[in-house]
Amino acid sequence: MKYLKINPADNVAVALETLTAGDIIADKDVKITVKDEIPVGHKVSLASLKVNENVIKYGNPIGHAITDIQEGSWVNEKNIKTNLEGLLDYEYHPQDYKPVFENRNLTFKGYQRANGDAGIRNEIWIIPTVGCVNGTINSLAEKLRSETGLKGVDAIVAYPHNYGCSQLGGDHENTRKILKDMVLHPNAGGVLVVGLGCENNQVSAFKELLGEVDSSRIKFLETQKVDDEYEAGMELLREIYAVVSRDERTDIPLGALKVGLKCGGSDGFSGITANPLLGVFSDFLIAQGGSSVLTEVPEMFGAETILMNRCLNRNLFDKTVSLINDFKDYFLQNNQPVYENPSPGNKAGGISTLEEKSMGCTQKCGNSLVKDVLLYGERITTPGLNLLSAPGNDLVAATALASSGCQMVLFTTGRGTPFGTFVPTMKISTNTALFDRKKTWIDFNAGTIVENETIDEVNERFIQYIIQVASGEPVNNEKKNYREIAIFKTGVTL
Repeated sequence: MKYLKINPADNVAVALETLTAGDIIADKDVKITVKDEIPVGHKVSLASLKVNENVIKYGNPIGHAITDIQEGSWVNEKNIKTNLEGLLDYEYHPQDYKPVFENRNLTFKGYQRANGDAGIRNEIWIIPTVGCVNGTINSLAEKLRSETGLKGVDAIVAYPHNYGCSQLGGDHENTRKILKDMVLHPNAGGVLVVGLGCENNQVSAFKELLGEVDSSRIKFLETQKVDDEYEAGMELLREIYAVVSRDERTDIPLGALKVGLKCGGSDGFSGITANPLLGVFSDFLIAQGGSSVLTEVPEMFGAETILMNRCLNRNLFDKTVSLINDFKDYFLQNNQPVYENPSPGNKAGGISTLEEKSMGCTQKCGNSLVKDVLLYGERITTPGLNLLSAPGNDLVAATALASSGCQMVLFTTGRGTPFGTFVPTMKISTNTALFDRKKTWIDFNAGTIVENETIDEVNERFIQYIIQVASGEPVNNEKKNYREIAIFKTGVTL
């Protein structure tokens, strides 16, 4: 079939392959002649729409017509506009959810940490308290990799960043929280924290923030306090390596897995293939006792009431309202439009309004109830579906997901991206063409959902692939050693 009508209430269909003028679309008893060339992933009108009439996709309005649109015409950002504006008042209409999956008692081969957490990688990380020592940590990581040949560990990685000094208030605390979350992350078997000595993010204060740690695995170096920071750092790293390299994988219940849900470079297939696949998998993982985390708050705008009504209780509903409105206030305080989305790449892929993007984006979290709402830098404490405050920016959001305790990030994309954060960042393509063209970027193809497989069939393959990755199989960003962090900044730099 060359097109797909997602919901019976829709007045647009999505082109599964390029439609040309003269093609016929049969919708119930109506035959519609396509009037324009409709690119793959874009929308074609199934009815004539008048100015201000709602455009319906996923069974919900995704905007309104700003010109008269003839049936069979191309519907895009040039002839429709968002319905969203200003701040909104919300009412709580709780919904029930009955799990559709049973616990299958599946396991993966992971690393059981002493505090009860489970890691899917056994890596040594070098984390700076301040950007002034970025060169030092890069040299230390390179030397340890050369000395050890990575024997007994999955990776040795330095994570430079630009912060840790000349920051005030919330920005300073955000930096400290993200770095703390990284030091305590179960994918790190050992960590060397490297400071300068005169920065705002003092090593002594950072130690207090961390609390009690295993001193054989987490060590600290202040470079201004030693004569040769390179030799001092290598001595500490060799001690860490001696401990971490003895760790072994053991069978761990799949319910110990926490995954971050992220999308980027979305297209017209995102809400049809890859995002719904993550939604099904999220519901499955939660039924096993695991957790999933949805973020990208600005890309919840327009679909936020769906999430609010899935909150377990009124307290979580109130937290979700604050999650949404606080981010809207952030835009307004900076004199920026609240609904300046989607991106040029999204539009080129077939997404015309923020509602359309949000309706597709929120499908990643399936139908489970919201069990907790996290502030930026907070860690998962409640199993199940969590909402996390972070922006839509790919690297900032992926870093925040990993910092919340997710051992991997599941990243859907219709246009592709090579990046990875400090945990395995799995790319799931929305269409087969991208998967075939970008084999070194894309790890799993969801495009077959509109070709020759059901979503349940694809999910079964996806579950097995997730277990393989959790058990040590590297994803493409790891193979390429594309590993970065980005910390959210909102205020003044001194």
